[in-house]
Amino acid sequence: MKITPMEISGRKFRTKWRGYDMEEVREFLEMVASDLEDMIRESRYFEEELARRNSELGEFKSREQTLKDTLILAQKLARDMKNTMAKEAQVILSEAEMEAEKMVRQAHDRAMELENEIRDLRNQRLQMIEEMRSIINTHMKMLDLVSEHVDRSDQEEQKISRLATRAKSDE
Repeated sequence: MKITPMEISGRKFRTKWRGYDMEEVREFLEMVASDLEDMIRESRYFEEELARRNSELGEFKSREQTLKDTLILAQKLARDMKNTMAKEAQVILSEAEMEAEKMVRQAHDRAMELENEIRDLRNQRLQMIEEMRSIINTHMKMLDLVSEHVDRSDQEEQKISRLATRAKSDE
C-alpha cells in the first residue's frame, strides 16, 4: 500500500483521555508528509535523469554503430585505393595508405572514447540505482520504526482505556 503526503497530512486521530498533543501530532504528520513529498520529487528526478541517460546511451550506441560501419567502409576503401594506386605509382600508394591508416586510427580512437563513455554512463546508472535503493531502504526503515511506535502507542492507549473503564466500574 502506497501512502501519499496528502494522506499523511490529512490523517485525523481520535482524542483520548491523556492522548497525544494534537498540535505535535499535526506538526509531525506535516513534517513526514513534506519529507515524503521531497522523496517522491527526488525519485521522479532520478527517474527522469535515468531516462535521459538511457536516451544518451542509445545515441552513443547509434554513433558507435555508425563509426563501426564507417570503419568497415574506410577499411574497404583503403583496400580499393591500394589496388588502384598500385597501378599508378608506388609513391601515390604510400600516401594513400598513410591517410587510410590515419582515418582508421582516428575512427578506432573515437570508438574507444565512445566505449569508455558508455561504460562510464553504465557505471553512473548503476551507482544512481544503488543510491536510490539506499534512500528507499532508509525511509522504509524509518517508516517501520514509526509504525512500531504507533503500534506501541495504540497498545498503551488501550491499556489506559481499560484502566479508566475499571476505575469507573470500581466507583
